[in-house]
Amino acid sequence: MLQRLLFGLIAVASLSLVGCAHSPQQLSPQPKLNAQLAPVGQGQQVVVKVVDGRPSPSLGTRGGLYPETSTISVSGNDVVPKLQAQAEAAVRLLGFTPTANAYNAPQLTITLAELKYQSPKDKMYVTEATIGATFRADVANAGRRYSGRYGASLDQRFGMAPNQETNTKLVGDVLSDALTRLFKDQTIGQVLSER
Repeated sequence: MLQRLLFGLIAVASLSLVGCAHSPQQLSPQPKLNAQLAPVGQGQQVVVKVVDGRPSPSLGTRGGLYPETSTISVSGNDVVPKLQAQAEAAVRLLGFTPTANAYNAPQLTITLAELKYQSPKDKMYVTEATIGATFRADVANAGRRYSGRYGASLDQRFGMAPNQETNTKLVGDVLSDALTRLFKDQTIGQVLSER
């Protein structure tokens, strides 16, 4: 009798574990520029602006048995000021002086075009995810314009469903890589430095 009762309890416990839903995660990534940049400017002012061009703060879901409850999101209000600070730091490294507004100054607009998190939809357990970020840069200076798209992605496998801290770091790493690729495009500095 005791054995049957224990077996019944174990069966119920394992069923409730399988049916566990992941709760939503609101991430606050810390993107960081991770490259040395060669200065090409002579202290000229550059208007630097970062905008969130995504249609939604949602990156996707973590999958699992109930994917609709496991959304992952990054608020534009949270990430844009951090990206702005990193972009201004990068512009300084390039030898320019970032400014919010200057008449006739060259302009650099960076748009966060995409930020996504995809897990397999058909699996009960979250064992992998593909995380991607894409930026668009638009440079305008003295009638010349230049645009580029810069992306980074990461395929990550997990032994167990990733927690909020893990996902925050992974999304931050992908944002950092994409932003670094943008500023390593030497044409951006060249167009900004033209007089």
